[in-house]
Amino acid sequence: MSLVAGIDIGGTKTAAGLVDPNGTLMRRHTLPTPAADGPEAVVAAAVRAVRELGEPVAAVGVGSAGVVDPTAGRIVSATDALPGWAGTELRRDLEQALGVPVSVDNDVHAHALGEAWLGAAAGHRHVLLVAVGTGIGGSLLIDGRVHHGARSVAGHAGHVPVPSAAGAPCTCGGTGHAEAVGSGPALLAAYLRRGTAPAASVSEVSALASAGDAEARRVLGLGARALGEALGGIVNMTDPELVLVGGGVSGCGPEWWEPLREAFAAELLPPLRGVELRPGSLGGDAAVLGAARLALEVLR
Repeated sequence: MSLVAGIDIGGTKTAAGLVDPNGTLMRRHTLPTPAADGPEAVVAAAVRAVRELGEPVAAVGVGSAGVVDPTAGRIVSATDALPGWAGTELRRDLEQALGVPVSVDNDVHAHALGEAWLGAAAGHRHVLLVAVGTGIGGSLLIDGRVHHGARSVAGHAGHVPVPSAAGAPCTCGGTGHAEAVGSGPALLAAYLRRGTAPAASVSEVSALASAGDAEARRVLGLGARALGEALGGIVNMTDPELVLVGGGVSGCGPEWWEPLREAFAAELLPPLRGVELRPGSLGGDAAVLGAARLALEVLR
């Protein structure tokens, strides 16, 4: 039985999992991503994470932060969370270091593949997944395969302009995008500007909202509605069977989920009003398992 490794490379941590052909996650190793030390250090950390799994693997799959050209195995562009990451020949570098075939894609695409293989989207062929955390990323599976677009940029769900984000500056340099008010940092910053209680994370803002803090509820509602508007518009364009929402912000309570679902439903065309929006089920393992799926496809 051939074992493979799935790697999830993010701006703060790198996780590797040892996975069998049935999708059983047999072992997992996580270590900090040495982003400040440059691309060579990040690649070396990924190699170390695989070796720490303690078993030989037949292939490796990678889900990496940034825009990824999956055909070339190259990082096309990346945010400042991974300085110098753009241009990294990730597949080449990992194949040279590990001596096995490597398949590379974006981390949110890997997340979607994991959920479609073993999680909340299992059995569905047309799926939209959105990960809400530091940013808002997305992935569209069409007939079970990732839609990358002409330039490998497809999936930037957070950069859809929506009315409830009008005028808000976005990290991309634009204004009025869903990410400008709906990402984790945007939600926290909005509460800290207006709220009266201390909060160090979105989860703490969510706890305050659950406890009745009116400003926390208002902030979560604004961000959720912006995201719901964006997702409704994307669904009108793409017609998926199912919409999944993952990422750290999806752990917020009903004060976030209820306005998200209401705004989403309000945007849908009549034939699409039965499209379900629900949370993913694999949590932090989704991208590792999706990356392992990429590795298994290399072996076929």
